[in-house]
Amino acid sequence: MTRKATAFTAIAGLLLLIGADLIGAPLNPYQAPPAFAFGSGQVASGGFCGALPN
Repeated sequence: MTRKATAFTAIAGLLLLIGADLIGAPLNPYQAPPAFAFGSGQVASGGFCGALPN
């Protein structure tokens, strides 16, 4: 493959993923978890593999 074909394929793939994400689930900022919740009492959640169980 040439550089142009590889670049076109990569950009098309990224645009396809972004489009699928935008169509799949609309953003709702009111249900999003807080970015920083220091001292809020909320339990950490997510996919951090190094988190120890309580």
